[in-house]
Amino acid sequence: MQINNKLYLYSLLAHFRLLKKSYTAKIMLVAFLGTHVPLLSLLLSFLVSNSYSLEMTLRVLFIALLATLAGTAATLYALNHLLAPVILTSGALQNYVSTKTLPELPTQFLDEAGSLMADTSQTLHKLDELIHYISNYDNVTGLPNRDLLRERVNQTLSQPQNNQRVVAVLLLGIDDFTAMSHALEHETLNLLLRAVALRLQTCLAQSDILAHLSADEFAIARLEIPSFESVVKLCQLLMSTLAKPFSIQGNLIHLTASIGITINVLDDINSLDQLLQQANIGLYQAKQQGRSKYQFYSPEINTQLQERLALENELHGALERNEMLVYYQPLIDLESREIKAVEALVRWQHPTRGMVSPAQFIPIAEANGLIVEIGEWVLRTACAQNLAWQVAGLAPIRMSVNLSDRQFEQRNLVELVSQILNETGLKASYLELEVTESFLMADIQQSVKTLQQLRELGILLALDDFGTGYSSLNYLNRFPVNMLKIDRSFIQDIISNPDSAAVTDAIIALAKSLKLEITAEGVETQEQLDYLQRRGCDEGQGFYFSRPAPADTITQMLKKTVQQMEMIAA
Repeated sequence: MQINNKLYLYSLLAHFRLLKKSYTAKIMLVAFLGTHVPLLSLLLSFLVSNSYSLEMTLRVLFIALLATLAGTAATLYALNHLLAPVILTSGALQNYVSTKTLPELPTQFLDEAGSLMADTSQTLHKLDELIHYISNYDNVTGLPNRDLLRERVNQTLSQPQNNQRVVAVLLLGIDDFTAMSHALEHETLNLLLRAVALRLQTCLAQSDILAHLSADEFAIARLEIPSFESVVKLCQLLMSTLAKPFSIQGNLIHLTASIGITINVLDDINSLDQLLQQANIGLYQAKQQGRSKYQFYSPEINTQLQERLALENELHGALERNEMLVYYQPLIDLESREIKAVEALVRWQHPTRGMVSPAQFIPIAEANGLIVEIGEWVLRTACAQNLAWQVAGLAPIRMSVNLSDRQFEQRNLVELVSQILNETGLKASYLELEVTESFLMADIQQSVKTLQQLRELGILLALDDFGTGYSSLNYLNRFPVNMLKIDRSFIQDIISNPDSAAVTDAIIALAKSLKLEITAEGVETQEQLDYLQRRGCDEGQGFYFSRPAPADTITQMLKKTVQQMEMIAA
């Protein structure tokens, strides 16, 4: 590192061990030498001359030395005090670094040393403010973070006029935030979060404290709780306020939010972090119920969450331990009553829990990403099984496999499906992939592109659970699908509920107008089957025909179908 020329003398003196750590010592040495070298030279010249007697010489020498020492002492004393601004500034900097204590340096002096003290004091105060902001505020929304929320709540409740320490903590989470973050650009997402923060602030009382804890989670601490109903009304107000569309960069964005709530005493047993954890458990339960819900924390919910965490831990490695199974449910041609296809459904045979319901472990796998690995294994297993049935001489049928939103988001999805078809030897025309309309709508352009690439492989595509999501009739003709599957929620009360019947009729009519095949899920009674047949539905699936069953059971069903066809032919 090259040293500035003005620092040459300073650098030179710094090489001496006794001067290295003391700026004052350097100044004193220079002052001493500066005052003594000329005098000593003069005295030396005086002594070598013979103009004066020895007595006069000694007297002059003594007086000169005494005056020099007195002058030097006064000079060094003054210099030492004149160096005080530099010493104080250095000490203030070191003290701030070690203890974060702000200095109290004078700011009224106008010379260079005074400017050094004033500028240092001002800079350290600004730096401290910046560090405090970075440490306590969220950089996206400008709201307090968890640490500042904790500090403000404790500070408010510790005031003498607060004789109660009951706090309502609300944890608000944006629904489907992961899909939203994938669909929106980073800057757009940040603008949306800022807009959400502004709207939330309009709903709060002056004593409420709002904080941004993570990308999709906001916390609210209500310190004044007039009634239990006031907390419920606050939740309803928050959800209705966020349900209104946001205008971000000229685009309208719709979102919903769910809320977890806990009301408890803030003390040594229940810290704010524990109350936030309780609210988080309530939020988890609220999201399990659907979108735009709120849920109060209860110990029972905590027990359910602990069970979920245990199940999640056991789900890791279930594939490697060969605990996963694939069951198959037939899709029946309603006209001929023949098996036209089977849907592959994953099952978990736990060594101690027994058969774990898909409703329990599928949401966990989707949340932690294991669904990608499990889905690939199901696809490969199902394709291999379908080819095995064909090799055994059974009638060729479609193999229908569900794609989760996590799988559909994988960039190598098309390549992976093509690879599995090549590895198993199954023709693409015998594979049908089921996708749901809800995650297709997250990025319509990319969804259409992916679906078209899958169709180019020769694969059939089915739109699952149609009518339960966005019901995107305007976009349906853009999706290159072959089949619509009517959700079981419409079929189960199709006889007793005119609305369900009307929706079912409309979906069947829509499918026929678009020349799409139609399958009804959840067929369980003869009456439902008769109704669907009269409306011209193509295929049915449900317990009325068969529950999901292992491959061996389906094999026997397919063999019976072959035998029946042979008897008819004979």
